Amino acid sequence: MSETGKALSTGWRMALTAAGSAADPAALQSLSDVLDAPVPGTVAGALERAGRFDRTAPDPLDHLDAWYVLDLSGEAPGEAVLHFDGLATITEIWWNGALALSSDSMFVRHALPVTLTGNDRLALCFRALKPHLEKRGPRARWRPQMITPQGLRLVRTTLLGRMPGWCPDVHAAGPWRPVRLTRPTPAVPTDIRLSARLHENGKGQLEIGFTLDSATAPVVECAGVSVEAIPNGDHSFSTSLTIPGVEAWWPRTHGTPVLHDISLVVDGVRQTLGRTGFRRIEIDRGTDGRDFALIVNGTKIFCRGAVWTTADIVDLPGTRERYEPLLNLAADANMNMLRIGGTMAYETPAFFALCDELGLMVWQDFQFANFDYPANDPAFVENVRREVSQFLDATAASPSLAVLCGGSEIDQQAAMLGLPETAWAGPLTLDILPALVAVHRPDVPYVENSPSGGAMPFSPDAGVTHYYGVGAYCRPLEDARRAAVRFAAESLAFANVPEQQTLDAHLPVPAVHDPRWKARVPRDRGASWDFEDVRDHYLGLLYGHDPARLRREDPARYLDLSRAVVAEVMEATFAEWRREQSTCNGALVWTFQDLLPGAGWGIVDATGLPKSAWHALCRAFRPVQVTVSDEGTNGLDVHTINDSADEQALTLELSCLRHGRQPVVSGRREITLAPHSAQTVPATQLFGAFFDTTYAFRFGPPAHDVTVARLLDAAGTVVADAFHFPRGRAEAMAFAAISATLDQDAEGWNLALSTDRFAQSVAIDVEGFLPSDNWFHLVSGAAKTIRLVPRAGTDPAAKPSGTVGGIGVEAIVSF
Repeated sequence: MSETGKALSTGWRMALTAAGSAADPAALQSLSDVLDAPVPGTVAGALERAGRFDRTAPDPLDHLDAWYVLDLSGEAPGEAVLHFDGLATITEIWWNGALALSSDSMFVRHALPVTLTGNDRLALCFRALKPHLEKRGPRARWRPQMITPQGLRLVRTTLLGRMPGWCPDVHAAGPWRPVRLTRPTPAVPTDIRLSARLHENGKGQLEIGFTLDSATAPVVECAGVSVEAIPNGDHSFSTSLTIPGVEAWWPRTHGTPVLHDISLVVDGVRQTLGRTGFRRIEIDRGTDGRDFALIVNGTKIFCRGAVWTTADIVDLPGTRERYEPLLNLAADANMNMLRIGGTMAYETPAFFALCDELGLMVWQDFQFANFDYPANDPAFVENVRREVSQFLDATAASPSLAVLCGGSEIDQQAAMLGLPETAWAGPLTLDILPALVAVHRPDVPYVENSPSGGAMPFSPDAGVTHYYGVGAYCRPLEDARRAAVRFAAESLAFANVPEQQTLDAHLPVPAVHDPRWKARVPRDRGASWDFEDVRDHYLGLLYGHDPARLRREDPARYLDLSRAVVAEVMEATFAEWRREQSTCNGALVWTFQDLLPGAGWGIVDATGLPKSAWHALCRAFRPVQVTVSDEGTNGLDVHTINDSADEQALTLELSCLRHGRQPVVSGRREITLAPHSAQTVPATQLFGAFFDTTYAFRFGPPAHDVTVARLLDAAGTVVADAFHFPRGRAEAMAFAAISATLDQDAEGWNLALSTDRFAQSVAIDVEGFLPSDNWFHLVSGAAKTIRLVPRAGTDPAAKPSGTVGGIGVEAIVSF
């Protein structure tokens, strides 16, 4: 539910002291080095705004105390409550010089009743975390290498900033979530509790409870149904609404994410309590218990998306304004799921409200990862209970919360270190967390851990896996089928190169050879390789180049091929996984956004500009899609998919091209795809005769270089396309002459592109605008129109200018 009260966001002053040197706020009077500090915010954020912190080379903060002080003079005297929505991490709350409350969890909210006098002072002391991380606790059965220091398993704080090799050492400290002041308001409901469900018969069920100082029973309204609330004593009310034939909430790829307002009518005055959506989510484990598929409203959903990191590694923001640009990019990429992993941090109700609106399901790990947590420590468990209960209650109305998971790689860590199966899991993920979910969000399925479910927790052919066969383990593209993946909660991590405009502005150094470049490339701690080596492996595999030589002799082409190859690998892998015959029910890419500008894991760079991988996933995730698969001597199969809720009447075309422009054989068919359906057609059925589309029989020299499959709507517009290279992409590289025409219509600027022959990985570079497609293959014939959408900060009336190039383009064209 939305946060209420007066935000105490301005007027704060911050001072840093040596650990323990200031016992109370009185000791701060002699300090002169005091900074303005925004709240919500972090110590690093306040220092950065003062020019005293560099996120690219961060100084440690764990050894310092941070004091935040706010004068509340001028506030009207009376009773009030101070709300602290998140304090990182070991915190003392001082009211008028007296210690009023202590907190030792970043993830727990606090409410402190106070009496305002009109001349009050609030002080928050964030004690140095380093001494707490050095404390000895119960003996751990294993010690993960990915996260340092080991003492983090005993402290409830984010692991962001604590994972050397991919995350900058930015330590979270400070009031990272809002501080608010509320006063008693008799006519306003408080302690609102909501639960919405969709029954199999199509009825919606809304359970609601709240506290209200009212002599008359209020009326609750939702989706055209009104019910008088039942008084339960002590100003408490509850009611249940049954809504026949309610419009359901769907993931955006499979329907409309319908939301319904909930209103309260008290003495004729209407108030909005919030809004919710009605959906039913189940997990299908299959007849043998080894499968993993998400069933939403009775329909199996192929889940696709990415793993969320944070909107900003320094500020850890939680506002709608900071989330919205990124979540809109996720929606625009045809994603239907984001995962918040156990190494990140809980996001705010504003995040979930946006996901509700956009139809983005959220797989939420509880914030546990890799460690052997002290689940037998009563104080630790009590913190966990408060943390989880508060998070689930705060997001109780959100239909987007689709999966709750005990954490990340806890079972995997134990198994990979050789421990027996009895040591993989414990009471935290097997008992404590599922019991809390059953009470607070029984409508959301619970998963013990990610990954889990196979002979080994990370086995891809059962349950939930983290799949890096294609990717970190440098397996051939065919491994995506051979591994028999069921559901990949993580997959396809590469060092994704940003667009050149980001590099020019934020990292203008020689690629790979400069240590500043390498510092931004993710790696597993202790490994002799990094994820740039992984990307280079596939560059050599798909294009036949020696990456080391290429980047010495032609660094610009090396970067373009690096951008192109990750796009190709991602599209090819998801084409395999989305086949009707595939065992895979969903996969999420690691990760959605970078933490710093550079060749990070993110498909969106740290400035918010999508990379080539984002554009590839836009195409790979299309709800109405065509893909092709090489079935060897069985020929080429063409797969058509309609995830949408509407029937699709389309034309399927297939053409085999020689030298990128001469059709050798072609065929077409009118097809009708029912909602939530798929069809597979062998290429020979479209041609009406045998043709060696896969060049498997090798009767003489190959007759063609590339096969193009297209789905067209009734107007002849290309809805989706797919490509097959029988002898590989390098053999099909015929450099094309591109022409580009810029024009403007009522909706904005369009770029029409045409080519004299098949052009691989065409790239548009236009500063201030986001192309609706990029790093795509272009076929000769009809022009392809690209919408150029102004980015934030660009004058909507500005005329775009840029260039068109790519790895298969003869010469760069300006427009």
